[in-house]
Amino acid sequence: MADPAARLPKANGSGQRPRHVAIIMDGNGRWAVNKGWPRLVGHRRGAERVKQIVRACPDMGVNWLTLYAFSTENWKRTAEEVLGLMGIFARYIEREADGMSAEGVRMRFIGARERLDHRLQRLMAGIEARTAGNSRLNLTVAINYGGRDEIARASRRLAERVARGEIVNPTEADFASCLDTAGQPDPDLVIRTSGETRVSNFLPFQAAYAEYEFTPTLWPDFTPEHLAQILDRFGMRDRRFGGA
Repeated sequence: MADPAARLPKANGSGQRPRHVAIIMDGNGRWAVNKGWPRLVGHRRGAERVKQIVRACPDMGVNWLTLYAFSTENWKRTAEEVLGLMGIFARYIEREADGMSAEGVRMRFIGARERLDHRLQRLMAGIEARTAGNSRLNLTVAINYGGRDEIARASRRLAERVARGEIVNPTEADFASCLDTAGQPDPDLVIRTSGETRVSNFLPFQAAYAEYEFTPTLWPDFTPEHLAQILDRFGMRDRRFGGA
């Protein structure tokens, strides 16, 4: 039987490819409600979509993928939905650990973990350790993440380092080294699904010079073909980073 990955679409644009793609995976609940189903059905379908996109990225030249799974503001949702989401995260990690290891995916998490269930925290730490040596795709998942919260936590870390005398005149690079994403490249492209045109507190420091793409497609319907088309359009953009 042919390898299913061989059928994945390739990005065909003539320009540069983004090394790091970040995605705000929006529209799971809406997708389910539109079909008359509970919102958690949409979240489960969204998790299935994550697997497809993760498998497609390396063949499209994407080496870093960051996914916005749960924000610091998402705690405002109903207790049923929050508990359901946490269960989906835990099951995803358990079920995909073997596959990620075999496919060379390194998985990491950003966000404040202290509020998360202890079992989920253990699963997160376990898969990070298990996949630490992989490099085919660097997958970062943002759980209980908020950009402003991250900046506040990074500021405290930097202040502590200054107080200890480790840093005398803090630089932008020093601050970046205190972020959850320390050591990771900034995203070249940020995609938001579902038709919303806001960034929702996602990577405000890191994405300062990222290109943005807003698509009306709801996340459960977002296929590798959609991603390939967006990467093609990215290749046509002229990124000057403030230059002429």
